[in-house]
Amino acid sequence: MSLWKSLNQINPSLLPRISHAIHSSLNILGDAKVEVTYYSAPQDTTISEPKTLIERARSISPALKCHNEGEPQLMLQMVTNQCLTKGDSDKDGRHFELEDRCYPISYQVGDVLEVLPSQNPSAVDDFIKHCKLDPECYITIREKSVDKLSKDSHMNSSGDPIKLETFVALTMDVTSASPRRYFFEIMSHFATDENEKEKLQYFTSPEGRNDLYSYNQKENRTVLEVLQEFPSVDMPFEWLVQLTPPLKKRAFSISSSPLVHPNQIHLTVSIVSWRTPLKRTRHGLCSTWLAGLCPNEENIIPCWIQRGSLPPPRPSIPLVLIGPGTGCAPFRAFVEERAAQSAAEPTAPVLFFFGCRNQDNDFLYKDFWLNHAQDQGVLSLEEGGGFFAAFSRDQPQKVYVQDKIREQGARVLNMLCSDEAAIYVAGSSIRMPADVTAALQEVLCQQGGVPKTDVEGWLTKLKMGGRFIIETWS
Repeated sequence: MSLWKSLNQINPSLLPRISHAIHSSLNILGDAKVEVTYYSAPQDTTISEPKTLIERARSISPALKCHNEGEPQLMLQMVTNQCLTKGDSDKDGRHFELEDRCYPISYQVGDVLEVLPSQNPSAVDDFIKHCKLDPECYITIREKSVDKLSKDSHMNSSGDPIKLETFVALTMDVTSASPRRYFFEIMSHFATDENEKEKLQYFTSPEGRNDLYSYNQKENRTVLEVLQEFPSVDMPFEWLVQLTPPLKKRAFSISSSPLVHPNQIHLTVSIVSWRTPLKRTRHGLCSTWLAGLCPNEENIIPCWIQRGSLPPPRPSIPLVLIGPGTGCAPFRAFVEERAAQSAAEPTAPVLFFFGCRNQDNDFLYKDFWLNHAQDQGVLSLEEGGGFFAAFSRDQPQKVYVQDKIREQGARVLNMLCSDEAAIYVAGSSIRMPADVTAALQEVLCQQGGVPKTDVEGWLTKLKMGGRFIIETWS
């Protein structure tokens, strides 16, 4: 049975309300707010550098006009693509090493790398063919505006023409993002098949809102898929460039230290995939693209470096680090940097709490942590530090990082007695941060003697002083 209700299943009393809503929207549709001009050949045959071409394409996109991101700071090449999880694990965790072979990269631990992913070229071609456009043509995009005095419409210049195929690939997310409700409303105005028009009108009515959510967002239908399922819709490109979700950059915590890898940036990435309610497998655009790149081949990865929410600590600051799963990424960089610093000067100890499902399947960077936890390493007990791993599914009763914090409460408390000690937490935003905070409160109360009425304020004071920092993602 179709996810949308056929019209003969809709209560007849609702049809006038649906019809009224659609006719009202037809009256206010008006013209697109941009105008696209097409050229059979470029006015300027100069080939732009890739960084400049990306900036040009994204600067004229109506959907990206508020981003002001500029051209990529870096164009990196992948030199390592290593699987960190075992083949029988249902998770695919990867270690990527991206390199600039000519120049050192200016970054610091705690920074975030933003990556502009590449879309499947065949899907981009299918989108352009569906729109009956020439991928080889060049376009300019001008924003319409109205002079309040003369009431005359005039156009804002968009600069030099850019190849249409390039513009779509670099700015319009036609292969992974789901369109918004307004996209379906505009589609209904251009549908020539009556059944398709009725379905689209129902979707955009108040009564069809839930069915639209089930059809669109829950199934993560893409712009290309939606257009293909309504073939009579001939939406002008002027509307598509406004309504198609923009191709967004993806942000990843950097998992390397510039002291150790001055020409490289390392990433720790979980390759995203999931099943929809209709049992269709979906894949994350950026993580899947990165996983498919072959090291040392001609791959170019556009990147921007941003300051993260985890400030780099001074070598003299004792650290309590808590990072289950890929939350360990920034702390790999912290430990790597602290180890490099310890070769030249005295450094404070580090406690690190890591968590995963199974010791054999998804123990990310196992050898790295264990090497630094022995022989006077920065995570060694001899140096006042420690490495403690929680494996949630290796025993009947699940064990998480918060359980290890309680178990090692005396060490945590001893670390926090320092006037400078800092707590860093990174990972999933769902339950982990609250559970970790509760465990820390319990340690402070039961082992530290902090009154229960004061413990929340004690941690709040740490947060306000920049000594209790949480970086999470959904």
